[in-house]
Amino acid sequence: MAERNTAGRERNPIRRKNNLEQSLTGGVGKIPPQATDLEEAVLGALMLEKEAITAVVDILKPDSFYKDAHREIYDAILQLFNESEPIDLLTVTNKLRKNGKLEVAGGAYYITELTSKISSAANIEYHARIITEMAMKRQMIRICSEIQKDAYEETTDVFELLDTMEQSLFEISENNIRKNYADMKSIMREAITELEGKKDLADGLTGVPSGFTALDRVTSGWQKSDLVIIAARPAMGKTAFVLSVLRNASVDHSRPVAIFSLEMSAVQLVNRLISSEAELDSEKIKKGNLADYEWEQLIHKTSKLSSAPLFVDDTPALSILELRAKCRRLKAQSDIQMIVIDYLQLMSGDSKASASGNREQEISSISRALKKIAKELEVPVIALSQLSRAVETRGGDKRPQLSDLRESGAIEQDADIVMFLYRPEYYGINEDEEGNSTMGTGEVIIAKHRSGSLETVKLRFIGKYTKFTDLDLNVPYQPQGQEAMYGNKFPSAAGGKGFDDSNMIRIQSKANGPDEEEGFPGGLGSNDPAPF
Repeated sequence: MAERNTAGRERNPIRRKNNLEQSLTGGVGKIPPQATDLEEAVLGALMLEKEAITAVVDILKPDSFYKDAHREIYDAILQLFNESEPIDLLTVTNKLRKNGKLEVAGGAYYITELTSKISSAANIEYHARIITEMAMKRQMIRICSEIQKDAYEETTDVFELLDTMEQSLFEISENNIRKNYADMKSIMREAITELEGKKDLADGLTGVPSGFTALDRVTSGWQKSDLVIIAARPAMGKTAFVLSVLRNASVDHSRPVAIFSLEMSAVQLVNRLISSEAELDSEKIKKGNLADYEWEQLIHKTSKLSSAPLFVDDTPALSILELRAKCRRLKAQSDIQMIVIDYLQLMSGDSKASASGNREQEISSISRALKKIAKELEVPVIALSQLSRAVETRGGDKRPQLSDLRESGAIEQDADIVMFLYRPEYYGINEDEEGNSTMGTGEVIIAKHRSGSLETVKLRFIGKYTKFTDLDLNVPYQPQGQEAMYGNKFPSAAGGKGFDDSNMIRIQSKANGPDEEEGFPGGLGSNDPAPF
């Protein structure tokens, strides 16, 4: 009787090998998928025509062949090709002899027989693809048998097993179905067709819209396969920014999007969205202290939000394995167009990186995995990230820079776009270099942009609604706090006349008394009626 451990796993390697072989053959006398006659034809053709190898070198690998002898022969052919040596019956036989593999390959007589079974290399590429298909089937049978074996073991982590299965199947297609090169004529035709499709886009957006006009002008929307890092110090409004982005994409443009929130619960996120959408003070939403007309306003304005294709997952300490599995399911079931992670430093990496105790390596592995998810699913992945305290210790305006990215330089390396959120008023900076007010404004600083320019986009930050909007001259002013006492007829931060800023805090001039402000009609001491 084979020796077993407490989990019931067989420790006898011979029996385990026999069980695996039985699984590979289906356990009912079946043989694995194969095409040995085509393998012989391809190998014979490769030794007959010197140019034949170039047609199949990117299709076939030694493991693509079913018979061990054929694997050794093809490996010898590849070695000769890499060494720029001629490939024929004699050189292949000699290479196998030097490698000590001639007998394993069937001997000189068997190799000679291969060349006698075929007269030319015609259709060699077609034959090679059939051999690859058979190899893919064998790989799938092997993966399924290993998954079945591991699934019976009590000590197996089911989520790791699920991720291993998904990743193994994905690697089969990645390793065997590769994109071939294309000539300039076909590429130009594809590029022109794409341009013709873009010319019909009135807004010029080729990706998922952010909803911010100036930002979309720079990025043309969030692009497929891009990893976007949005970094800032705490309390800068990272979550408010991405919620505004998600809301704009799902409500205004009906794009299915998903957010994985490791910091806030799903209900807290939705409360923020309600405050933003219904334009109700977030403090009132938090306390539930709403008047009857505010309840009506909430119900009326959130009707679109409730039917938006927005998915929220608030699993704490989400691992990269769980994230990958959930994203694949969301892509398959709901065709999500964008993924947001809030935020990167709260995730846990794979078990090896976590066990090493090196947090920088773990963050690096998470960053690489996020980029792989973006490429695999062909969706933009937006990950929020914290900045180091180096920002606070610097003098000047404390604008963040790439070296402030916390815990890992790999984040900067893997990201296609790195953006910083910056609100000068947080640091007590009330005016910019041109003397314009910075109150109620935020900046999106594009510090890295693999496919575009580096620019700074200014947005309006409405604190009581926890949202960002365009810095639009046509948005009506909504007084807040003490501003309601002064009215809203004052110049804008941009210097425009009559501009209403819905989140600008009014600061009295030091040159005037408390009851008078020169050039600000509607303030204290003014005879102009209040706007409400």
